[in-house]
Amino acid sequence: MNGYFRRTFEPFALAFANARVAIMLPLGFASGLPLMLTGSTLTAWMDSVGVDLTTIGFFAWVSLPYNFKFLWAPLLDRYSLPWLSRRRDWMLATQVGLAFGVAALGCLDPTAVPVWVAGAALVVAFLSASQDVVIDAYRTDVLLPRERAAGVAVFVAVYRLALIVAGAGALILSDRLSWRVVYLVLGGLMLLGVLGTVLAPAAAQPARQARTLPEAVWRPLSDFFKRPGAVLVLIVVTTFKVGDSVASQMMMPFLLNADHGLGFGRAEVGAIVKGLGLGASIAGALLGGGVVARIGLRRSLLVFGLLQAVANVLYTVLAVVGRDHTMLVVAIGADNLCNGLGTAAFVAFLMSLCSTEFSATQYALLSSASTIVGRLLSGASGWIAGQVGWPVFFLLTLAAAMPALLLLLLVPFDRDEGKTTLAAPAAR
Repeated sequence: MNGYFRRTFEPFALAFANARVAIMLPLGFASGLPLMLTGSTLTAWMDSVGVDLTTIGFFAWVSLPYNFKFLWAPLLDRYSLPWLSRRRDWMLATQVGLAFGVAALGCLDPTAVPVWVAGAALVVAFLSASQDVVIDAYRTDVLLPRERAAGVAVFVAVYRLALIVAGAGALILSDRLSWRVVYLVLGGLMLLGVLGTVLAPAAAQPARQARTLPEAVWRPLSDFFKRPGAVLVLIVVTTFKVGDSVASQMMMPFLLNADHGLGFGRAEVGAIVKGLGLGASIAGALLGGGVVARIGLRRSLLVFGLLQAVANVLYTVLAVVGRDHTMLVVAIGADNLCNGLGTAAFVAFLMSLCSTEFSATQYALLSSASTIVGRLLSGASGWIAGQVGWPVFFLLTLAAAMPALLLLLLVPFDRDEGKTTLAAPAAR
């Protein structure tokens, strides 16, 4: 048991002794912070000022740049900017843009100019998705093979911490400060990413880099889709997180709205939902890394995928029992723990599908595909919840997760289950 916990928390010890792993701390934080500001934090803001559920549901679509980032990933792979080094140049540009974009979003009024709010949120999402492309590529390029498990564990854990800061922190601050000030503060926190990028070690140059834009676009796609089973794996990737995506879009209205939901206060939702989620999700990410190494990738995906889907049933129970703080703690703790476990396995799965030569574009393609179905369905989540009620709504999110788990049984894996047989021989 002591050996297991030592291996589980070894990534954080390594982060203080290895510069390449340590730099994942500020980069993970910078990557996670903007996501909530165009997601659940934005929906909480709109709900608090009286925006209707249907409009809130439509705002799921402002996050579509995360799904289509593979379209411009080849541009970030092919072209460089005249400062810092490869990858770090685009990281710095997107982080500075995000700092100003988040601040600008907070200066708008969602009741008076909802279209402008949607436009600003779309710009923030675009810059955030672009930052993810280059950070994911930098992480793949800079970490040595023996450092990847530790680097990913640290990155995911701090990424989750940033989600809590932009979620719990924003909700708690909004009880004392205006939403404009809250967004200005959170925009300023993007400077931590800027500092990390400036201090980050340079990544190794690839042995061969695309010479033309068409080559940078076509070769990664051709390499992936010419492999047997590519379409099946892509379907699994696009549907693995569907249930979680649809449920999360309506989470804030479900918990906060006194007329259509449970009517919890913003401060208590911030403290319980996001504060408790911090420890549970970080523990899930770290434990997940250890479990994947012990039971293999296929089993981890099946077990953790089922757990993160079943966790939504606890929200059905909460909807039935009403405004119960104990049930809220149980549901939030289990949901975040299971999602941390699932994320650790899913990130490892995506990395196993990427060839070394095309890691940036292929990872962008796969990570974009992983959320597009969920986000498209989330656009109708407010309407669905209004039609069927909260208990049935969360049961439907459980059903939505089942197809991916069934299809996962058909995906071929190597005997050691360290990667799928779909992955190229040189895959990372």
